[in-house]
Amino acid sequence: MIRQAKASEIVQLIAITKSCAAHMISNDIYQWNENYPNIKAFEQDLERGELYVLYAQDTLLGCITISNIKDSEYETISWLTQDINHYYIHRLAVSPAFQKQGHARTLMDFAESFAKQNGAVSVRLDTFSQNKRNQRFYENRGYQRLGNIYFPKQSQDPFYCYELVL
Repeated sequence: MIRQAKASEIVQLIAITKSCAAHMISNDIYQWNENYPNIKAFEQDLERGELYVLYAQDTLLGCITISNIKDSEYETISWLTQDINHYYIHRLAVSPAFQKQGHARTLMDFAESFAKQNGAVSVRLDTFSQNKRNQRFYENRGYQRLGNIYFPKQSQDPFYCYELVL
């Protein structure tokens, strides 16, 4: 089940993203660290009504942020579509204990369906240039890689921007 997150779940989401960060680091992927994701980002997502959680029975498996706000870092990207009505995906996370079971696919299916239902022309996101698994995941879904952005507090390596025209 996917639903909007509650404030009481933020602590669990931070624990999930910290375990995701540790799992990625163990695979030499330095995408997330002590600076990101953070409580402030999740609180802002929650305040805007953009944070969704995935549950199976009573277990919180993961989360996704679906936003219609374009971050300033994306201004330099030549997107496939004009800036009219888009959704941006952030902080997609599935607890490492539940990865490779289709839960990220479920969250993305939800996000893309949400975007279509709300009249979006595309879905946009970024993923770390050193995370080949994520790149394949998005490319297999039809996302096109468009350009690079940087988050110096996370890594010196670029993040690749992707767009899926709906």
